[in-house]
Amino acid sequence: MKMPEPAVLPHFKPADYVDILAQIHEELESCPPDERSCLFLLQFQVFRGLGEAKLSRRSLQSAWEKASTIHEKLIFGAWLKYEKKGEEAISDLLSSCGKCSQEFRLLDFVSQVSTGSHDMGYDEGSDEFRGSAVVHFRIRDDMIACDRRKLAALSTPLYAMLNGGFRESYLEVIDMSRNGISPIGMRAISKFSLSGRLPYLSADAILEMLDFANKFCCKGLKDACERKLASFVSSRQDAIDFMECALELGCSILAASCLQVLLNELPECLNDEQVVRIFSSANKQQRLTMVGNASFSLYCLLSEVSMSTNPTSDVTLSFLEKLVESASDSRQKQLALHQLACTRFLRKDYAEAEPLFSAAFSAGHLYSVVGLARLTSLRGNKHFALKLLDSVMSSRWPLGWMYQERALYLDGDSKLENLNKATELDPTLTYPYMFRAASLMKRQSVEAALMEINRILGFKLVLECLELRFCCYLALEDYRAALCDVQAILTLAPDYRMIGGRVAAKQLRMLVLENVEQSTTADCWMQLYDRWSSVDDIGSLSVIYQMLESDTSKGVLYFRQSLLLLRLNCPEAAMRSLQLAREHAASDHERLVYEGWILYDTGHCEEGLQKAEASIAIQRSFEAFFLKAYALADSSLEPSTSATVVSLLEDALRCPSDRLRKGQALNNLGSVYVDCGKLDLAAECYINALKIGHTRAHQGLARVHFLRNNRIGAYDEMTKLIEKARNNASAYEKRSEYCDRELTKADLQMVTKLDPLRVYPYRYRAAVLMDNHKEKEAIEELTKAIAFKADLNLLHLRAAFHEHIGDISSALRDCRAALSVDPTHQEMLELHHRVNSQEP
Repeated sequence: MKMPEPAVLPHFKPADYVDILAQIHEELESCPPDERSCLFLLQFQVFRGLGEAKLSRRSLQSAWEKASTIHEKLIFGAWLKYEKKGEEAISDLLSSCGKCSQEFRLLDFVSQVSTGSHDMGYDEGSDEFRGSAVVHFRIRDDMIACDRRKLAALSTPLYAMLNGGFRESYLEVIDMSRNGISPIGMRAISKFSLSGRLPYLSADAILEMLDFANKFCCKGLKDACERKLASFVSSRQDAIDFMECALELGCSILAASCLQVLLNELPECLNDEQVVRIFSSANKQQRLTMVGNASFSLYCLLSEVSMSTNPTSDVTLSFLEKLVESASDSRQKQLALHQLACTRFLRKDYAEAEPLFSAAFSAGHLYSVVGLARLTSLRGNKHFALKLLDSVMSSRWPLGWMYQERALYLDGDSKLENLNKATELDPTLTYPYMFRAASLMKRQSVEAALMEINRILGFKLVLECLELRFCCYLALEDYRAALCDVQAILTLAPDYRMIGGRVAAKQLRMLVLENVEQSTTADCWMQLYDRWSSVDDIGSLSVIYQMLESDTSKGVLYFRQSLLLLRLNCPEAAMRSLQLAREHAASDHERLVYEGWILYDTGHCEEGLQKAEASIAIQRSFEAFFLKAYALADSSLEPSTSATVVSLLEDALRCPSDRLRKGQALNNLGSVYVDCGKLDLAAECYINALKIGHTRAHQGLARVHFLRNNRIGAYDEMTKLIEKARNNASAYEKRSEYCDRELTKADLQMVTKLDPLRVYPYRYRAAVLMDNHKEKEAIEELTKAIAFKADLNLLHLRAAFHEHIGDISSALRDCRAALSVDPTHQEMLELHHRVNSQEP
């Protein structure tokens, strides 16, 4: 099996993301309001490069909220809408609850833009006009009478023509037949000069007036025409037609109105050649008209959308070239140059890619050395590629991606040593696991290959890794296990293609299915109970996929699928499943429950509660009571809430449901009783949950033992969970709380081995080192994890350690980076205030 090289990622990947986040936070504290959106955009790019989807989405939301201009508002609003593509149903659900999702609404910005003052700055009454009070304009066979004084007041050129040294100042009839204005347009201009308001006219007539206003510098008339035309822009074709005029005449209000309509149709509008031409051919002045000073933000958005559709297209290339032109500071240039270089590299335009990677690298984007090394290697000079990487690694603390890249230019043991070092420094990199597994398969060590690929699948669900494991199972002729993985792949990506994109996953599934004994619906339900009880989430996903082919209760199954996907940290796929559950609901009361979960999972707890109550009003059901109890427990900290939650869960348990859901309800009820200090009732709930196969109840029962001062009982209870659960990193972590220091260290070491993304073990080990006065080692333990995970708690603890040893500048840097992760964290705010006051 040939492993493809890891991609050169088109992201902003600063070598020290903590430093950049700290800089951004510091600048946000003191910058003028009009610079904030750009800083939040940069923060968005940092989090995007770290793979932190929730944090990047929040930064984008902040950029929209802090937008100081209409252009920024509409760009970031459109970007949020694009990021939330597929979530339009949430906006509809919120509307049904009497609440609007602001970023999905078109802006009525015409009314928000000030008209300004367009006076000529002279007193009409003080000037003596040479000609008659009324002047007639001849347009072919028509004569239009105008008030000379009022018309002259529209602009300096008209004033000069009608009351200056020109011949027209003395004429009573002026021929305007060759000025592109119709009689209708001229009459409207006359009325505007008298009233300051435009009459109702067609768009064509107003375009004539706009052209007249532009020729004769009539600012007030031009502004009025722009605003009127902006109200005509309602479709993509309107926007295309009017944008051409707006850019030619410098009409910023009209251009912004057209831009909003176009951006509102992303990504579909980028399939329209006319739309692409507008954006890709706009010069600097036209960009200023179209989007003011937000050109970089606009082309960031357009490039992002185009790259996700086709990263090698001419459209992507043209947008990235505009992005480079629009970049104004060093950090913007790093991002723009690197992204353009990546697209050139993918297009195999190697000669053009190299200077771009080099420019990004020289500007400070160290990750661009990856592109330079690849290009050097393609020319057959692997030795120089290694030298490039070594020069970067010698100048700073090395990172995992540096060793991963270095391994590409080595062979044998040296290659494996570098890949092992890459995994040690950044266990989230998938290529090292895949390469090691593929190498083991080549040596016929399929079982060892399975163990290697399971290392990463234990904490990170990666489609390529599932595909590789599928191949391992085929090699072992374990077709049932292979079917499990391909069905999990299809759950996450229904159109996924395997074997280098050559074969559809659905086709391979059909081939494997021929070698697996078919299961009845009853068999499938039993398999689901078994896999759910053994905390085998991928296995459970596979069973549900199979059941969805035949079972009529699709709403229920899609809902279970969404719960599993949330546990596997696949929120987008989970939301897709929830929406499918809503579409396939068998009744109104069932549909309302799924709508409630959609709202709850997107942060709209109160509206989720409303849906639960509406469902209960139609029919009392387990899921409606469970949703209401869950949402209520999360939304209120009042002591009286606990009694209500208990009552709701008891109501849920009295309603029909299956063992899987009743076990969860009993587990939740036990947790509420523990919080209320009712340990006997809690223990009874957990024991009943265990009787019906809810394995996670061991954790709750262990807590009860611990609160009864029975640490041995708690430890034993967690050991039972570890033995039963397929995914048991969290169980080891919890068990570590119930044993002595040496056993705790061993359990937490196992947690890090099984799931290196769990941060508690690093914090614990760092705290132990600090207690033993090993400050340097304690900080290094935290730094090791911070290098690949932007976590508030890790940054908070390292900031406190830095403060403890008197390194105030490092403490302040960590505080600022932590507040970029969570700006509202109270303890972090207090530490930041304290450290900031100590800075010299």
